[in-house]
Amino acid sequence: QVQLVESGGGLVQAGGSLRLSCAASGRTFSSYAMGWFRQAPGKEREFVAAINWYGSSTNYADSVKGRFTISRDNPKNMVYLQMNSLKPEDTAVYYCAAARDYSGRYYPLKYDYWGQGTQVTVSS
Repeated sequence: QVQLVESGGGLVQAGGSLRLSCAASGRTFSSYAMGWFRQAPGKEREFVAAINWYGSSTNYADSVKGRFTISRDNPKNMVYLQMNSLKPEDTAVYYCAAARDYSGRYYPLKYDYWGQGTQVTVSS
C-alpha cells in the first residue's frame, strides 16, 4: 500500500515557475515507478512525466518537454516536478501516481495509487 500527498501548487504568472512535491508513505516506495498527470476542467486526465524506480529513466509529454523536470529522492520517499516557463495552458489539477510496471507509464489505468491532486493556475 502506498499513500501519496501532493503539495506545491498555486497561482503563478505566465513564464513563472513552480515546484510540485509528492510525499509517499510505505516501505516499498523505491519499487514503484512514479508519474505526474494533470486534468483540466472538461478534459481527460493526461500524462505529464514519469520516472523509473531508480531515477535513471524519465519520460515527458511533448507539451512539457524542455520546461518540466521530474525527479525522485528514494531515501526521502519524495517525487518532484519542477515546472518552468509556465503557460496558461498548463493550468490543471496535477496528480502524483505510483505504478509497479514502468511499461505502462503513459496510461492512467496502469497506475496503482493516486494522490488527491494539487491545483496549478497560470495567469496570462
